[in-house]
Amino acid sequence: MLPAPVRQLRDLLNTYLEPEQVAQVLRAYEVGEEAHRGQTRRSGEPYIFHPVAVAQILAGMRMDHQTITAAILHDTVEDTPLEHQDLAREFGEEVAKLVDGVTKLDKMKFRTRREADAESFRKLLLAMSRDLRVIFIKLADRLHNMRTIGAMSAESRRRISSETLDIYSPIAERLGMNALKEELEEQGFKNLYPRRYRVISQRVAAVAGNRQEVIDSITAELKKRLSEAGIPCRVEGRTKTAYSIYCKMRDKSLSYEQVSDLFAFRIITHSEPHCYQALGVAHSLYRPKPGSFKDYIALPKPNGYQSLHTVLNSTYGVPVEIQIRTEEMDLVAEKGAAAHWLYKATPDRSTAVRAREWLLKLVDTQYRSPDSSEFMDTAKAELFPDEIFVFTPRGKIIDLKSESTALDFAYAIHTDVGNQAVAARIDQQRLPLRTRLENGQTVEIITDKSHKPLPEWLEFVVTSKARTAIRSHLKNLEQADSVAIGDRLLDQALIRRGSSLEKISQRRIDRYLAKLGLERFEDLLIRIARGDMLAGMVAQKLLPLTQRRRAEEDTVTTLSVGGTEGSAISYAACCHPIPGDPVMGYLSPGKGIVIHRQRCPNVPGLYKNHAERCIDVTWEPLTRGQFPVLLKLLTVNGPGVLASVSTTLSQVGANIERVEQKDANQETATLFFVLSVTDRVQLARVMRRLKRNPNVIRVSREMA
Repeated sequence: MLPAPVRQLRDLLNTYLEPEQVAQVLRAYEVGEEAHRGQTRRSGEPYIFHPVAVAQILAGMRMDHQTITAAILHDTVEDTPLEHQDLAREFGEEVAKLVDGVTKLDKMKFRTRREADAESFRKLLLAMSRDLRVIFIKLADRLHNMRTIGAMSAESRRRISSETLDIYSPIAERLGMNALKEELEEQGFKNLYPRRYRVISQRVAAVAGNRQEVIDSITAELKKRLSEAGIPCRVEGRTKTAYSIYCKMRDKSLSYEQVSDLFAFRIITHSEPHCYQALGVAHSLYRPKPGSFKDYIALPKPNGYQSLHTVLNSTYGVPVEIQIRTEEMDLVAEKGAAAHWLYKATPDRSTAVRAREWLLKLVDTQYRSPDSSEFMDTAKAELFPDEIFVFTPRGKIIDLKSESTALDFAYAIHTDVGNQAVAARIDQQRLPLRTRLENGQTVEIITDKSHKPLPEWLEFVVTSKARTAIRSHLKNLEQADSVAIGDRLLDQALIRRGSSLEKISQRRIDRYLAKLGLERFEDLLIRIARGDMLAGMVAQKLLPLTQRRRAEEDTVTTLSVGGTEGSAISYAACCHPIPGDPVMGYLSPGKGIVIHRQRCPNVPGLYKNHAERCIDVTWEPLTRGQFPVLLKLLTVNGPGVLASVSTTLSQVGANIERVEQKDANQETATLFFVLSVTDRVQLARVMRRLKRNPNVIRVSREMA
């Protein structure tokens, strides 16, 4: 013989589920009852009656049989010997995943409640749920816990009630589940502020002691007028909840006497035109309160809620609020996202769906595809389309734009952490900074104080904070590099003229800067480094007249480079110079010094037409960094050749930046690789290894 609560659940399920689906739910009760046998709640009743009550709440929302089954089993994995595999084998993987989801939410709550603010926590709960039905189970679980909270200690009641009002009630509101939200609020308010709840409830009971008579009378009048106007509808009346009255008093600093609309009525009609006709009837019955009308049908709330709102001055001396909406709107208002499982995919009802409301868009998704997983993906995307939520190692929640990387996370923590980041540890696994983050991951940033932001970081970060910080640092770094290069060029030009920067008086420098309209000496050095002014000409102007004759004896400026000069020096893409190549430099106006190979076909023209801008360049003994180089490979044309060549390159530590196939026939293919190498020594090693590859016929270094 089944216990009474289980029989009630069975009878309710029989009203809308298939017999075999009800049988699965009853089997879940048998498994759950055996697993929880011997466990009791604080009230002393067998524990199994709690998950049965949770299932009853969800059945009242007409949820599908998988959700009801998972609700009965939702505490088994955490509190009994049953495991995921047991549930999957007995009830299917979908039910097992729902139970897992509820279990993970419980663990997450324990971990983060103290660190996370309520809003971030609400978002995290939603975002972490791969299936929104997990949230429905969790909300029903919380509702039954609130209904039976009397057995808890006073301190526990306050803590749980505060959490309910801060976290779970707003989630229900975000999902548009109004009926569940209101009960959570009332239960939370009653247990968190029992005296305030008692006072307001007593005042509500005292207002128009015959309040039920008032509700019945106004309901009858509305029904009569609407019927006379030929508007098909039903009318419901009720008093406002104690919590909604309290919130209005608190938020608007009102006394109880100043709170209007203590009575609320709902007119539910068949169509949108009927809604507006009913509004006219209501306004003809009672005088509307100025400024109280709101049209949420034309302009729905973000959670998809639609209704007409107006406040009327009734003949009973109390203001009444009227909400007017269609059956579909009422279903969405009361059930919210759970209404998805109540809708049927019929073309006749698709006109009720409005693309501008996130919740009704979800319903539309079901119309177009009955796939529940697609619905869930859409639901999550609509709830938080541009956000992900991840943890710091200490449990703090960081919300970021979708597609954010570990580097975006680093800059979200602190600019210095981002600037010094070298790698990330994501869920205990070391990964590159460009790794895209996913909801719920724990991220730790590995830093090095000697490390600085790189220009290529701008290619993969997505948050504005990261972009701004990187650009700011690079701009400062670029200026510092340019100042250093300009200082070297000017000092060399002065030394060749028998002077130096140390010997030039500050007064002479200031006069020259004033003549150019520059405020700082650094601005002059930047202009020299960027090729806007030539060091030799500046040196001439800074020297006394007696020393300027040496200009005729001037020789070409010499500069040594090592790959650490930053953006002040660039390497020509036409010839790809690398350390060890004979090179020269050209002061390109606005670009700074561009390094070319001496063999570059563009160099003779530079010497011929702009000799004054040409600089002798040598490599420093120790160079740093990676330099691009272009290789041309003639290979066998066949499957797996590109993979074979790529493997060879990785074995010698050469990074492939770009590959292109420009020519091919049945026997051979011509491939062009742009590789990153450290110098000519590594390049020679790369070419030797490539020549030993049986698929490679010929290798040569090319100009672009």
